[in-house]
Amino acid sequence: MSIYKKIVEIGSKYIGKDKLLRYGFNLSPMYRRSTARIISMSKDLLYVQIKLPISYKNKNYVNSIFGGSLFSSVDPIPMVQLINIIGNDYVVWDKSAEIYFKKPAKENLFAEFIFTNVEIDEIKNRIRTENEIEIVKIASLTNKEKTIVYCEVKKTIYIAKKSFYKNKKEKRQPIKRKLH
Repeated sequence: MSIYKKIVEIGSKYIGKDKLLRYGFNLSPMYRRSTARIISMSKDLLYVQIKLPISYKNKNYVNSIFGGSLFSSVDPIPMVQLINIIGNDYVVWDKSAEIYFKKPAKENLFAEFIFTNVEIDEIKNRIRTENEIEIVKIASLTNKEKTIVYCEVKKTIYIAKKSFYKNKKEKRQPIKRKLH
């Protein structure tokens, strides 16, 4: 178990998982470097909102928000959100990501990450029958009014029952290499 999962497991008993994840992300060096902050998270974790303020820390050569900041502000959210919603019986991994730049961002940006109860039930039902699945989540970085989309990040997330994943992993044959 990772140090982050241990902190969430222990800390959420005292301050709630939503507050712990929000503060944890906002204080974590890896997420702080994106310059984004989680500004809202529902108690059930189905909704997360971030703000990516434009600042000297993330401006690029042409005075817009650096593409790496755009991507890293949204990158970890859907996977960590889903892990904490569906529980410890599942393996959840980011499988791939694509970023689509629409327009140079020269103002504060916002993104929302939403899972519905119907979507979570569907994921669990599909895993019961298919053992492992992939889902796609798209996050849009917009202005505050949500009238301008500056960038979209498409994330493909792999999900499997832990027992299936462990069995699959054990069946893999090691690669034999010739040493010269």
